[in-house]
Amino acid sequence: MTRENDGFSQHISQQFNDELESLRTRLLEMGGLVEKQVYDAVTALIEADGKLAEKVRENDNATNAMERQIDEECMRILARRQPAASDLRLVVNISKIIVDLERIGDEASKIARRALQLIEEGQAPRGYVECRHIGYHVHKMVQQSLDSFARYDSRQALEVAQEDKIVDREYKTAMREMVTYMMEDPRSISRVLNILWVLRSLERVGDHARNVAEHVIHMVEGTNVRHLSLKRMAEEVGRSGRS
Repeated sequence: MTRENDGFSQHISQQFNDELESLRTRLLEMGGLVEKQVYDAVTALIEADGKLAEKVRENDNATNAMERQIDEECMRILARRQPAASDLRLVVNISKIIVDLERIGDEASKIARRALQLIEEGQAPRGYVECRHIGYHVHKMVQQSLDSFARYDSRQALEVAQEDKIVDREYKTAMREMVTYMMEDPRSISRVLNILWVLRSLERVGDHARNVAEHVIHMVEGTNVRHLSLKRMAEEVGRSGRS
């Protein structure tokens, strides 16, 4: 159920309204940066663009700084405003979401580092098709998780969690193919190992996007769905649609 601005927007203090809206805006700004980091890291890998890979690594510092600033603001609001109910869930879940966003930025930086190593080796190994395909999926997951936050849309957040299962299956298939290729051609081991690490980072990006989506569901529905099966998660989201 989409609960856009339901219970999150009206307070006696306009200043408190403004503080919460600023917090949401800053989170979405950070999310936009890490989303671009993922896209640019995969692009740098596929297109052997060393300058773009270096830019991704440099921007990781900006992501880290934003995470610290938003976390400090969350702590300040909790201490001074002592929010309750939906406002408390909003602030607490923002403080958790930014941790996952920062880690997505870290994984993008790792992909960029592997891209630079592969560029230095000068020969494209197997696995670029798989990286492009999985990279597209996890980038979409990051986009959708942020959109679900912006719209207070728990159903869209559920779709992100469901997409993560697909990414996990594709990741396992790609890893098996890469290991088989290394066994058949031991000369490729050094290059393909870099691809394996890229695939691992992409899979982790998907995991963190799912975490963001689960925080959104908790924020909107008031139910902690972490560690629940997808079926149970769908049931919890469905409850609001029936009420």
